[in-house]
Amino acid sequence: MTGTGTATGPVLGRRALGRALLARQHLLARTRRTPAELVHHLVGLQAQAAPQPPYLGLLARLDGFTPEPLSTLIEQRAVVRTALHRGTLHLVTADDCLALRPLLQPVLDHGLRTAFGTRLAGLDLDALAAEARDLVEAEPRTFRQLGALLAATRPDRHPAALAQAARSRLPLVQVPPRGLWGRGGPAAHTTAEAWLGRPLDPAPSPDDLTLRYLAAFGPATVADLQKWSGLSRLGPVLKRLAPRLLAFRDEQGRLLYDLPDAPRPDGDTPAPVRLVAPFDNLLLSHADRSRVLPEEYRGRVMTPNGLVAGTLLVDGLVAGTWRLTDDQDVVVRPFAPLRRADRQAAEAEAERVAAFAGRCGGERGAGGPAAGGGGAGERGAVRIEEPP
Repeated sequence: MTGTGTATGPVLGRRALGRALLARQHLLARTRRTPAELVHHLVGLQAQAAPQPPYLGLLARLDGFTPEPLSTLIEQRAVVRTALHRGTLHLVTADDCLALRPLLQPVLDHGLRTAFGTRLAGLDLDALAAEARDLVEAEPRTFRQLGALLAATRPDRHPAALAQAARSRLPLVQVPPRGLWGRGGPAAHTTAEAWLGRPLDPAPSPDDLTLRYLAAFGPATVADLQKWSGLSRLGPVLKRLAPRLLAFRDEQGRLLYDLPDAPRPDGDTPAPVRLVAPFDNLLLSHADRSRVLPEEYRGRVMTPNGLVAGTLLVDGLVAGTWRLTDDQDVVVRPFAPLRRADRQAAEAEAERVAAFAGRCGGERGAGGPAAGGGGAGERGAVRIEEPP
């Protein structure tokens, strides 16, 4: 661990914080954990686009990862796609779905009020949720289908607002084939209880959530924890846990909490070149993202409408973006010229993604490799673009 002692504890510099994060994310060294184990450790993977981001997120972190085991976990209901942290779609284990959903209910409630409060004013949301539950448990429904059915008895309400109210009030999960690699399917939903055959956790623990966040994303401030989860007023939770934690300061003097036995590599620890998935929580889980994302590049990675590009990591920092095209080509766009060794490493990582994508075909628009790119087993081209 690097840092200088102060009256309030050691100071961790930006590079040390970045290396700690990369170590816990298995982006310093890939792991042989199973996909289910890593999904659990990461407290889920963001899954805004179907199905690429979770698969590519695991590919960056797991040795020998292929898409079939994760697709099998989805089909076997061991992992599910559901709205959780920050109100966004995540791929999580079944156990985490049942435990996290009640904890994060305030996040969904806030999002609904912000986006649809005016359209839902005066509506009996409990009655709507009960009707929506009956509808999706009778048959999985898309939001368009669900909204139209709910609007049939509420003709003065907008169907999209009604569907989003159901999304907020019910623990909805997306059912396969949505989320399977190389296969398309509608985003159809049923309840977690119906899909998993178990009730939600009646007493979920914010303490457990906080400790797991630190294990995967620490050291972190209260603001970091709140940014990741979307919850507010978590200071008392960390204060209650403080006797079990270590305290640090960052270079701005902010208080950081961490688990005593969590890895904190030296800031000079070598960090390999990596291609990080689009929408990866590596970039979305801290109030101050500068430990991995230089502020000058934020606007080139994150768009105003909420898109988050796949990123190229060089020396532990975002140094460019990348994308997998419909033709299975991997295109890397550095923000500045790369050293020869880093360019070669980026090409090797891109080849790894291309080989992974070429394991199976798929329909254009389904999120997996496109049929237009060739049949199963074909590998797309790799291209490193010159920086502007």
